[in-house]
Amino acid sequence: MNKHLSALHVGLAFLIVAVWGTNFVVIKHGLAELPPFLFAALRFLACAVPFAFFVERPKVAWRWLVIYGVVLGAGQFGLLFYAMRADISPGLASLVIQVQVFFTIGLSMWAFGERARPITWVATLFAAAGLAVIGWHLDATVTAKGVAIVICAAMGWAVANIVVKRAAREAKGALNMVGFMVWSSLFAVPPLLVISLVLEGGSADWQAVSHASIGAWAAVEWQAVGNTLFGYAAWSWLLARYDSATVAPYALLIPVFGMGSSALLLGEPLPPWKLAAAAMVLGGITVLTLASRYHSRATSPTTQAGRP
Repeated sequence: MNKHLSALHVGLAFLIVAVWGTNFVVIKHGLAELPPFLFAALRFLACAVPFAFFVERPKVAWRWLVIYGVVLGAGQFGLLFYAMRADISPGLASLVIQVQVFFTIGLSMWAFGERARPITWVATLFAAAGLAVIGWHLDATVTAKGVAIVICAAMGWAVANIVVKRAAREAKGALNMVGFMVWSSLFAVPPLLVISLVLEGGSADWQAVSHASIGAWAAVEWQAVGNTLFGYAAWSWLLARYDSATVAPYALLIPVFGMGSSALLLGEPLPPWKLAAAAMVLGGITVLTLASRYHSRATSPTTQAGRP
């Protein structure tokens, strides 16, 4: 398993978290018209149909597709959407969900015996301190229920990360991540629909779907194509090739993009302390990136051969 992202893959990681960060504004827009669990079900339905008719099923055991779909669908996004409907703001949701970084690293150390170098923990803790500053000062409306639900959603994301790493190891590095996302999405839809019918009601669901605007449907499609088929496929592709401790900390940038897009598009205030906290998060990621690249160069065969 590689420990150091190449420059190209660093750029890919930044693009993924930019898509995910700005997506919290899109989620809030969709929730204005669609019940949360129905919204999540439609998102994964749009991921699976019509793509499952054209994308080959990945050559992994069915159990990985089922578990990943259920955990990512109901475990992460169903809960996240439910919390964002009325119990937590987009900016704070983009912050709290980042506890998945620590869950992912911890679960990977337990499941795969991965080890993080000291600089990784220093950089991650520095970035986490920036998140703590944001959480301390955030003045958006939030309930304890909302925070608790998003923390549970973060655990769902972390478990999904471990599942895809297991599947990738079984496929011996030949796992088609787009196909994995498309086919696993099939198994996210049924539990989300059942939960929606039980908690939100069939009549409310039908009313929402029949009166949804073009903007609401556009939010659904962006969840499917941009956030899931691109974002999660590319993220899973990175996780399959690098240690979780190397990839997961980049997700700490999500609230930077989340807070910025919320300020720009929703008019949320962006005082100096938020900019300072964002700089701490960026600083932690920068230290992690530069340290990894320096270590890679220092231990490369070419560098070793050139030493006296």
